[in-house]
Amino acid sequence: MSSTARVPVAHTEPGASPGRFVCARRRASERRRIRRADALAANVPVRLYGVRRGTVILLTLCSVLFALFILAPLVWIMVNATKTQPNVYESFGFWFARPFVLFHNLSMLFENVSGAGIYVQWLGNTVLYAVLGGVGATVLSALAGYGFARYRFLGSKALFYFVLSALLVPITAVALPLYLVYAKVGLINSMWGMVLPCMVSPVGVYLMRTFIDASVPQELIDAARIDGAGELGTFLRVAVPIMVPGLVTVLLLSVVAVWNNYFLPLIIFTHNSAYPLTVGLASLSQGAETGSKGQLVPVLIAGGLVTVIPIIVLFVFLQRYFRGGLLQGSTTG
Repeated sequence: MSSTARVPVAHTEPGASPGRFVCARRRASERRRIRRADALAANVPVRLYGVRRGTVILLTLCSVLFALFILAPLVWIMVNATKTQPNVYESFGFWFARPFVLFHNLSMLFENVSGAGIYVQWLGNTVLYAVLGGVGATVLSALAGYGFARYRFLGSKALFYFVLSALLVPITAVALPLYLVYAKVGLINSMWGMVLPCMVSPVGVYLMRTFIDASVPQELIDAARIDGAGELGTFLRVAVPIMVPGLVTVLLLSVVAVWNNYFLPLIIFTHNSAYPLTVGLASLSQGAETGSKGQLVPVLIAGGLVTVIPIIVLFVFLQRYFRGGLLQGSTTG
């Protein structure tokens, strides 16, 4: 009694010959081999950098520890947002516990559980402030960076360094003068009182200037001017398409800065209806500390989780431009 081995037959579409199927597989295998060869060719051996293997291992361990330090609070928030208030205090902070009440905490979050405001309104305020402040900071940084990079005038370097000197002034030093000025012009409890200071970004100006110096050739700008393009047309049609990675980088940094801003809205807003998430969650935390709001601690943690998710999603979608913009902005020609 003889046994015959069955050979699997590739299923092809009606009318397609087996030879065509084999050729397609060979082409796909060849493309994979070429991609692997290109990846190997792009890898530079560590010895060519002049760095010892032990140094590489030490730096890798430091990077891993830094990543754990950064990710630990996020993991803690994700885990404890699923717990009841007793389990938050009694169970291990980095592991789940029964009952799983994440959806209950989220439903409580979007109700007026604190008596001090509504989370959805705070979320909408934060999105509005972040979009207006981030877009405004990006536009002004692009214009200022282009001006500093492509125009030479008397005192241009001194003015650029003066703009950067704003980084040395802490916000607490200008809090009282800012509040007095806002009180005079009627910007207390105003949306523009929050947005206008966020449009000023010395870091964005610096990044855009260095990015334009490295990525936008002066010869290209001169060619556009010779062809008859005006200064605004040259900027919009020639420079801006090349500046996209830098613009996205500044936009992401500005949105994150406005999203996480706590001190500025704390001093200019006295009505809880105008609060962003940072100040709104702080008002929830005061109720949680006094214990007068019942099971409020897990709701507060769930609010922190919902707060960080939009920033993570934004970074995931823009990380390609963000990484390229930082690399270009870190080099000077």
